[in-house]
Amino acid sequence: MKLDSRYKGIICIIASAFCFATMNLFLHLAGDLPFWQKGFFRNSIALIFAAIILFRERKKVKIRIDSKNIGCLFGRAAFGTLGLLCNFYCVDHMNLSDASMLNKLAPFFAIVFSAIFLKEKAKWFQWAAVVIAFAGSLFIVKPSFGMEVFPAMIGVLGGLGAGVAYTFVRKLAQYETPGALIVLFFSAFSVILLGPVVALTYVPMTPKQWALLLLTGLAASGGQFFVTAAYTYAPAKEISVYDYSQVIFAALWGILFLGQIPDIYSALGYLIIVSVAIAMYIATKRSIAKEAKQGGS
Repeated sequence: MKLDSRYKGIICIIASAFCFATMNLFLHLAGDLPFWQKGFFRNSIALIFAAIILFRERKKVKIRIDSKNIGCLFGRAAFGTLGLLCNFYCVDHMNLSDASMLNKLAPFFAIVFSAIFLKEKAKWFQWAAVVIAFAGSLFIVKPSFGMEVFPAMIGVLGGLGAGVAYTFVRKLAQYETPGALIVLFFSAFSVILLGPVVALTYVPMTPKQWALLLLTGLAASGGQFFVTAAYTYAPAKEISVYDYSQVIFAALWGILFLGQIPDIYSALGYLIIVSVAIAMYIATKRSIAKEAKQGGS
């Protein structure tokens, strides 16, 4: 049976979620290493993969860095690095599923920053989704006056950083900037930025830790490959909701390998955020269909 492009996109986005959840598991299993050291090695591997892909596609795509896209490339790289470091910190200090869910606030932050910087008008239900998703995140953050809330706040900051990075990616897409170039620039930026810090604070690693960080980089590269393929097969409005399957994989890995069981408040937060994501997905499809019908009449 031949699958249509939409189902191929769904399969790829779920495969991407699986890879990123597995990446977080390997990160956690790598043990007590500075999160910036983990980020450096993760993106070093991603840099190699992106360079290979860009080299292979050099005759097919237009590789260009100029005054038009250089600012967006730096913006994507800077906020992407912020999001990555915050996520890695959370993976070391929270349940895998909690850290993954807070990172999944990024699409909601992207709505806010796209409205501010790209002048993309969000619909009322999208703004409602932002407010409800943030309310859901409070069940995971569990605000208090103690230091135990700090990792969760870092997780929210990571979601914000990733949301801004997505906004820059949307702008770069308008400039027809190749995806491999965006990944290469981001990876090179973070490696150059973190390199001196890692050199000054380097913690020696065991062969097991080297192997786990290599697997982290491979899983991350797989996630990037599958997510790029997914959005090639189908538009975001049709498949992006399936990206939330990462939280299911993360919860499963946490239970099976780390003995982490989310508490009732976190589970309620997951339910709220995933539900509002599904509702926004359905509302967006209906809105697009309605506009298409009006435009055709």
